[in-house]
Amino acid sequence: MSITNFWAGVPQGPPDPILGVTDAFKKDTAKNKVNLGVGAYRDEQGKPYVLESVLQAEDILHKKKLDKEYLPITGEIEFVRLSAELAYGKDSKPLTENRIAVAQSISGTGALRIATEFLAKYYPGPKSVYLPDPTWGNHIPLVEGTGMKVVRYRYFDKKTIGLDFAGMKEDLEKAEPGSIILLHACAQNPSGIDPTKEQWKEINEVIKSKKHLALFDMAYQGFASGDLIGDAFAPRYFVEQGHQIILCQSFAKNLGLYGERAGTFSMVCSSPEEKERVLSQVKRVIRPLYSSPPLHGAQLVATILGTPELFEQWLKEVKKMADRIISMREKLYNALVELKTPGEWGHIKSQIGMFSFTGMTADQVSDLAEYAHVYLTKDGRISMAGLNEGNIQYFAESMSKAVKGELKPKSSL
Repeated sequence: MSITNFWAGVPQGPPDPILGVTDAFKKDTAKNKVNLGVGAYRDEQGKPYVLESVLQAEDILHKKKLDKEYLPITGEIEFVRLSAELAYGKDSKPLTENRIAVAQSISGTGALRIATEFLAKYYPGPKSVYLPDPTWGNHIPLVEGTGMKVVRYRYFDKKTIGLDFAGMKEDLEKAEPGSIILLHACAQNPSGIDPTKEQWKEINEVIKSKKHLALFDMAYQGFASGDLIGDAFAPRYFVEQGHQIILCQSFAKNLGLYGERAGTFSMVCSSPEEKERVLSQVKRVIRPLYSSPPLHGAQLVATILGTPELFEQWLKEVKKMADRIISMREKLYNALVELKTPGEWGHIKSQIGMFSFTGMTADQVSDLAEYAHVYLTKDGRISMAGLNEGNIQYFAESMSKAVKGELKPKSSL
């Protein structure tokens, strides 16, 4: 008697466009291989980096001998409070008026998952989420998984390898009034291209006039430029202008807490009473997903943000990480110019944050992996954090050869 095979019809899923790069890198046995696909900070030796402020926070928590009880559905109280202050500013009017609904999330992805499900259930406007083109790949399935519609607005100009500001504004103006507009607060992923402050002010006017809802993804506060306040300019300005924004915050990059999954979902409400109603429904979103959030990462963040000495140390460390990435941009640009690489490479320096959209083609990326053992995503995005003094010259030479079409071995006649 045969047993029914219930899963014979399950198709093979495609590899994740980012995690798949790491898988290919791990299988490569070459000694000179380079992984520029992973979105995680690496030190000068190419190793994962744990901040000293985090290590000291670990010591403090160990000495306290805390228990491991479940957190409330909305998270660790001090973590939530301090995270909101970091994002919005201590003097933010809606924060001082107790009308920002905040819940701990499983990092930025979890915050976006809460946001999209909440919007799918309760947003009274069009169930269309406008995403920049390009954007972080996970944004699309997060939106589509809730049944909402994904619409793209212009963002990246392939000709200038810069911001298509006119196209962006035009698309937002043409969008149905009351649409949901996803915006990267800083260090846009994958392009590394941000609007200027003056452009943010114009974007604010368009969104305000069209009565759109601004949904901010803020994964790099402090990590983008080393300036916590400057990196939070856009969401803070929108709040000052009266927008009831939704904000998805992550501590993966700026505190190096990748595996701890520490983040928040927050929403500006019109009153404390409305805030409580919103939180009651946010709890109903979270409960069947994971019941309560992780404990340890939240305790680490709360300890660092709530201890003046550790907070000051963290500010220095996050600036050091940002500055190292900026220096790698300068060195890569200089090397490409010295190698007489075809094209204009100023965008390498003008872009910001962990990633750089190089402008390389899919074929050039494929050649880098096959012939130089250098791995990056097919769209030509590189993680600047993966570059260091030991590999930057090799990468620049390989990249230059790929652009010149010189990586492939010439076939014999």
